[in-house]
Amino acid sequence: MPPTPQPAATARPRRRVVPAALGVLALIGSVVGLAPAARAANSSVCDIYCDARDPSHATSDRSAVTATSNGRTITLHLSDNDVMGWASIDSSSTGDELWLDRSYDGGRSWDDGSKLGDTWTPTGSAGWRSQMYNVDDWNNAGVGALRACARTNGASITVCTGWARVNRNAWSDSTAAATALMMDYDKGTGEFNGWWTSATALTSIIDNVRTSGMTSYKYAISTTYDKLKSAQGGDFRNEYADDTGWWGLAWVDAYDVTGDTRYLDTAKADADHIATMWDSSTCGGGVVWSTNSDYKNAISNELYLQLTAALHNRISGDTTYLQRAEDEWSWFKDSGMINSGNTINDGLASGCVNNNQVTWTYNQGVILGGLAELHRATGDDSLLTAARTLADASTSSSYLNPGGTLHEPYEPDGTGCVSNGDSFKGEYIRGLGILNKELSDHPYSDYLDGQAATLKAKDRNTLAQYGPHWAGDYTGTGNGCQHSAVDLLNAAES
Repeated sequence: MPPTPQPAATARPRRRVVPAALGVLALIGSVVGLAPAARAANSSVCDIYCDARDPSHATSDRSAVTATSNGRTITLHLSDNDVMGWASIDSSSTGDELWLDRSYDGGRSWDDGSKLGDTWTPTGSAGWRSQMYNVDDWNNAGVGALRACARTNGASITVCTGWARVNRNAWSDSTAAATALMMDYDKGTGEFNGWWTSATALTSIIDNVRTSGMTSYKYAISTTYDKLKSAQGGDFRNEYADDTGWWGLAWVDAYDVTGDTRYLDTAKADADHIATMWDSSTCGGGVVWSTNSDYKNAISNELYLQLTAALHNRISGDTTYLQRAEDEWSWFKDSGMINSGNTINDGLASGCVNNNQVTWTYNQGVILGGLAELHRATGDDSLLTAARTLADASTSSSYLNPGGTLHEPYEPDGTGCVSNGDSFKGEYIRGLGILNKELSDHPYSDYLDGQAATLKAKDRNTLAQYGPHWAGDYTGTGNGCQHSAVDLLNAAES
């Protein structure tokens, strides 16, 4: 495996933000109409070597991505061993300008030290290249990416390649996707983007640590915990049962990979908080969605099931959490939320009947993780039978899998990933993967492998970023889309 240095958990520097339309173009290797108007003096970054090293000293040369302009070919070269890159231009003419941009947020912006190695093709040369610059900045900004840019002599437009990076922490599909996800992580705040979606993204990173063996991003566990432990209601609790449940499961995961009992204690505090939302007076039981609502929905109760069963499996001599998990499943299976097609609707309407609202993918998946945990706790094979029935229904549903590829109901058609629902497919896949490992015949491996193959073929860019549409086309990325891809690749590789 490549070396995996531990970056310091320091805050990101100020960045110049690229307009949204420009950021989309920059991701796909493109004509860029405007570069940032003002640029600060380049600040040197040091890793194995310091910035501005001559490419003649490179120990390897991989042409990562190219672009063309006026008959010229602009290439981003990467030296994986040196963790550096440089730009070149072929079939060049005197006065062609060439440089590198460096980004620490996945290409959405570049820092004020960009236009690295700015140089011009000299008289008499048919090709030119920049100096080498580092990709990552472990001591400050963190996970980086490069692109090569050129403005040909006499032209009014800039042309850039797509963004790419070296294979440090990106030697497999899942590690490359996890590294791209960490480009969304703000070490200053301890968040990815959003409250509960930060919990699910952190879980994706933790799961990648477990499945790939890559430990470089374990620092996100303690950073997130220390930065956010006192936020909202403290101990990652708030008025919503589902928000609290996502964080509780993240801290169970953190405990599993670190052995640090403070994470388990916080998961217990989260489960105990949700327990106060159990309401036997309406519909015979179940937890309400929030302290300010009497709505009983599927996801809150599924998370409570998985969290309490998981806690029992990690606490010696426990009876409390096991009883809560058993009570939850006893209520949930007869609640009416599981419809006649064995998929799960959003919740219950007045009169305690199925409200026939959307069968979101994550409602089909979290229950599978919960039943797998409860089976480990009890050895009751009927739990796996029930889970298999539900998983068979969701994996074969043409509504959820049009053309054979998982598709979120009302999946966004715009560019980028801007809604909470962009994360749902990942949470579905995570639960399915947990169940698949629990079942001795691993019946869903082919499904997971097929989804992963489609995702990689149709919905990623040169930086291993993934969008909302697994069947394509790639339209941009964001926290929810990216962590969903990590979840799928984790499950397919485990």
